[in-house]
Amino acid sequence: MSGTFWRLWTAAGLSSLADGVLKVALPLVAVGYTRSPALIAGLAFAFTLPWLLFALPAGALVDRLDRRRAMLGANVVRGGLLAAVTLMTAFGAGSIWALYVVAAATGTAETIYDTAAQSIVPQVVGRAELARANGRVFAAEQTANEFAGPPLAGVLAAAGAVAAFITPVALWAVAVAALLLVRGTYRVPRERRTTLRSDIAEGLHFLARHKVLRTFSVMVGTFNFATGAVFAVLVLHAVGPDSAMGLSEPAFGLLMATIAAGGLAGSLLAERVERLLGRVRALWVSWLAGGLPVGALAVTTDPYAVGVAFFAGGAGILVSNVVMVSLRQRLTPDRLLGRLNSSHRLVAWGTKSLGALAGGAIAQAFGLPVVFAVMAVPAFAVVLGLFVVTEPALAAAEREPGCRGLESETAAPREPGRG
Repeated sequence: MSGTFWRLWTAAGLSSLADGVLKVALPLVAVGYTRSPALIAGLAFAFTLPWLLFALPAGALVDRLDRRRAMLGANVVRGGLLAAVTLMTAFGAGSIWALYVVAAATGTAETIYDTAAQSIVPQVVGRAELARANGRVFAAEQTANEFAGPPLAGVLAAAGAVAAFITPVALWAVAVAALLLVRGTYRVPRERRTTLRSDIAEGLHFLARHKVLRTFSVMVGTFNFATGAVFAVLVLHAVGPDSAMGLSEPAFGLLMATIAAGGLAGSLLAERVERLLGRVRALWVSWLAGGLPVGALAVTTDPYAVGVAFFAGGAGILVSNVVMVSLRQRLTPDRLLGRLNSSHRLVAWGTKSLGALAGGAIAQAFGLPVVFAVMAVPAFAVVLGLFVVTEPALAAAEREPGCRGLESETAAPREPGRG
C-alpha cells in the first residue's frame, strides 16, 4: 500500500471516530431533555434522512468534483457546525431541537464525505488490492466508529454535553490536516458536458439494470430498515435503572463497542474468509451472522448474551461489507462510481431513517420488545437475495463491457488523478 493510501486511511479513521462519538453522544445527551421514544428515535431519523434527500445529488457531485477536496469540505462544514452548537450548549442554550439541527446537518455533510471516501479507493489502489484495501479501511472505520467511539462517548456524555461535542470537532480538524497531506488530483476526467439531472439518471439506470448490484441494494436496504428501527430506540431499552437491561451510560457504550470488536475481527478476516469459502458462501455465512444482534434483543435482556450476539453480528456485517463493496468497485466504471455508490445508499442507507420512524412509532404504540420481535424477521429474511447473487451471476457480471473486473489481476496501483 502506498503512502497516499495510508494518509487517506488515517483521515478515514479520525473521521469515523468523530462520527462514532457523535452518534452515541446525541441520544445520551438527548435523554437529559426528554424520555419520549418518538423524539429520541427522531434523532436517528434526522441523522439518516439526508441519505434519502441528498444521496443522488451527492453522488453526481462526487463524480464531478475532486474527491479529496469533497471530503475536506464535508469535514470542515460538519466540524464548524458542531462547534457552533457546542458554544450554544456551553452558554445554556442547548435543547433537543438544537440536537436535531446537528443530526440533520452533519448527516447531510456525511452524504458527500462517505460517497467520496468510498469512490476514491479504486483511484489509489489496483484491482488486485481492493479487498485488502477495503478490509483495512473498514477495520479503521469500525475500530474508530464502533469500538472506540461508543465507550468514549459514554464517558464524555457522563462528563457533560460540551465534552461530548467538542471531541468530534477536534477529531474532524485533525482529519482535515491528514487530508491536506494527500497530494494529487482525484477528479475523474469527463468526456463531455452534462447536466446534474442527466448524471443522476445515468447512475440510477446503471444500478436499476444491474441484477447483482440491484439485489445488494435491496438486501442492504431491508436489513438497514430493521436495524435502523432497533437501534433508534435501543438506548431506552438499555440505559437507566428502569430500563429492561439496566445499564449505565458507560456500560451502554461498552455494549455498543462489542459490535465494533466483532466488526474489527470481521474486517481483518474478510479477505481470508472470501478466499476460503468463495464470495457467495462467505455472503451466506456473514448475512446470517449479521441478523444475530436483532434476534438476541428479541429473546433476551441479558447484556452478556446480547454482547456475544453483537460481536458475532458485527463480524458478519463487516465480512459482507468488504465482499460487497469490493464487488461494487470492480463491477462499476470509475466515472460512475460516485453515482453508483450514492444510488445504492439512497436505498441502502435511506431506509435507516424510515426504520427509525417505524421503530419509534411501534415502540410508542406497542412497547420496545415488539420492535425487536418484528424487526428480527426482515433482518434474517434478507438472505433470500443470495438465491439471485450466485457465482455464475457474478461471473457473468464481471464479463460485461466497462466492468472494472476486466482489469488484470496484477494491475499496478493507480497514480493520483488517474481514472
